[in-house]
Amino acid sequence: MVKKSPLDDPRNAAHAWARYRQIMKLLMAVTVTVVVVAVGLLYAFNGMVSVHFYIAVALGISFTMLLAGGLMGLVFLSNGTGHDEAVDNQMPDHDELWSPKDDD
Repeated sequence: MVKKSPLDDPRNAAHAWARYRQIMKLLMAVTVTVVVVAVGLLYAFNGMVSVHFYIAVALGISFTMLLAGGLMGLVFLSNGTGHDEAVDNQMPDHDELWSPKDDD
């Protein structure tokens, strides 16, 4: 029988998602800071190359940091709430899947 996930309880789910939103707000602040510092350093060392260069750098850093942070936040949410333990992963043993068949 499949165990119920702790996220099925509305109070647990509300607390977990509020914590996730808090982590994402912090990540957004860190991302904006990193982008401003990176673009500032690039401008200081290279001067005005092209506005498209700075837009690409800002978007690349932002997308990478927010995607990685968002996915890691979901992993922390899943593990921290006990949702991972509720998953039924009853796979057969390797020997049962790959045993040679007797054709005799």
